[in-house]
Amino acid sequence: MIMNRLVKECINEQGKKVYRMATYDIEVIAKSNGGLSPTIIYLHNNQDVTDDIRDIRFGARSPYSYIEDYDEFQTMLYNKEQKAINDLYDSISLRPKNMTTTEQTLWSIGVLVLMSIPLLVAMLIFH
Repeated sequence: MIMNRLVKECINEQGKKVYRMATYDIEVIAKSNGGLSPTIIYLHNNQDVTDDIRDIRFGARSPYSYIEDYDEFQTMLYNKEQKAINDLYDSISLRPKNMTTTEQTLWSIGVLVLMSIPLLVAMLIFH
């Protein structure tokens, strides 16, 4: 018997006992704690299920070997993780939003030029 809130025991069409994911309604939140990588938190019905996700992913037994719909669950979770990380980086980025790719490139070059002006002035003064 699997002891995890996110895994349920079911009977399939052949009458065989199988395991499936109990829910796909997982909210993924990425937070920055000052380190290099963000911390990802998983919530279901406003309850933290991060440890349950870790138990499934990093358990001694591969979840692909006993959970029938784990591939679909993992794909859904991966997409939500990517969105949460992108949202986090967008929230702390200095890059202006709602610009075309060309405008973003020009803006980045402009910032680079502004940042290099003090270096150029120092080189002219001390050369």
